Amino acid sequence: MTGCVPERSAGCVPERSAGCVPERSAGCVPERSTGCVPERSADVSDADRRAVAALLGREPGGAFSVAVRGSDGRPMVIRNDPLLRDGTPMPTRWWLVDAELRRAVSGLEAGGGVREAAAAVDPDELAEAHARYAAERDTALPPDHQGPRPTGGVGGTRKGVKCLHAHYAWFLAGGDDPVGRWVHARLQG
Repeated sequence: MTGCVPERSAGCVPERSAGCVPERSAGCVPERSTGCVPERSADVSDADRRAVAALLGREPGGAFSVAVRGSDGRPMVIRNDPLLRDGTPMPTRWWLVDAELRRAVSGLEAGGGVREAAAAVDPDELAEAHARYAAERDTALPPDHQGPRPTGGVGGTRKGVKCLHAHYAWFLAGGDDPVGRWVHARLQG
């Protein structure tokens, strides 16, 4: 798989996945000629809202943006706001919505992939990834927020590996995630 190059405010990262086009990463939306503009959840089109709801099988519980798109424009990864509409904390910042990739990652999980990934990656590197994920998510909280806050790192996990989907979503969106790299290598065969 090749073709996904999530743009960041300081440049690009190596290609990641088949036919995907980065839409948003690290707080930016790549523009055709000028780089990045600030991300706004309100920028999600009605078509994207409908597509994501169909992919999830329900309406999203909070605001989101499309982080990675397929070459045909379909949403593959969304970036969730850290709080749902009702104020409930949302620990999963990056969500894999592409049906084909979700099935492939589910197959890895069903075959013992969570256990295998946990054994394969360096625990210190994984702990650092959880800390980076949480820090990025927490910077998106409203500055005056006084209620409950999301906790944990990737997918709300404080340590170890819980959900390969969450790790892979963050990796595809440009996150430096050792488990996401492991998943990517397995899916590449």
